[in-house]
Amino acid sequence: MRAAVILGPGSVSKPLAAFQRAAHAEWTSLIEQADAVVIFGGDGTIHRNLPTLVDLGVPVMVVPCGSGNDFARSIGLQGPHDSLSAWQKFASGGGNVRTIDLGVIHSSSITSETPRESSAVDPNSHLHYFCCSGSVGLDVEIVRRANKLPSWVRSRGGYGLSAPGEFFRFQPFPMKISPNGNSGEQFRPTLLAAVANAPTYGGGVKIAPQAKLDDGKLDLCVVRAMGKFKLFCWFPTAYFGRHLLSKNVEYRQTDRVSIETDVPVDVYADGEYVCKTPVEFNVARQVLQVIVPE
Repeated sequence: MRAAVILGPGSVSKPLAAFQRAAHAEWTSLIEQADAVVIFGGDGTIHRNLPTLVDLGVPVMVVPCGSGNDFARSIGLQGPHDSLSAWQKFASGGGNVRTIDLGVIHSSSITSETPRESSAVDPNSHLHYFCCSGSVGLDVEIVRRANKLPSWVRSRGGYGLSAPGEFFRFQPFPMKISPNGNSGEQFRPTLLAAVANAPTYGGGVKIAPQAKLDDGKLDLCVVRAMGKFKLFCWFPTAYFGRHLLSKNVEYRQTDRVSIETDVPVDVYADGEYVCKTPVEFNVARQVLQVIVPE
């Protein structure tokens, strides 16, 4: 079993050494020749490497070493020890590989085709994969603020620590959010639009509690404008998925969704800057193999 390693920017030396001692694999620096890829990092590291991983088509082992690790948790990996156990089972022929969907963001020219299903993606369109979620609005500002914190703070609830300050500063702005190409939607004052492939983001915020990685759908959560005090009370409920009970929250599953704003604003995915609006989100079905626990 030849395995290639992708290292994230955090403190990965200790889990890397422990993994390599116990993994019983032949390690290669040539990712194109690998039978599997092992990623030591968090959601951002996975995000940045998704195009390569999709093209390779080999199983991917995630060793959660990042600040959020929402994707690892979504496939049942709580820490490096879980990853090592899953790898050992995989290497012994355990068959513990799951094929999942990824979200796709198209900026500029937009088509409704997914990259694996069609080669007709507009050449002027910029395509970006994401594993957990993409968002526009308040969440972008919280993530931007959290990313400036020291890594040891980010990994201990940096998203939650950064949120209250943005509640004071952020002002809702008009968004036109059109699920499944619904041209009848109107611009409405909105705090946040999140398009999710996985249930959580931000280190455990259950923004899309009904999301599944292999259902061929995206989960859309839209939070409309509300007062500052109500926003403070609403935010903790999102950690438990209870925000869906609020009348200010719209939630649905969709094949694709477009988001437009009066002026271009930033779009983030998996904690990383991606592009600016307008954008369209859709699904690339069954394009990534991941090694999971038994």
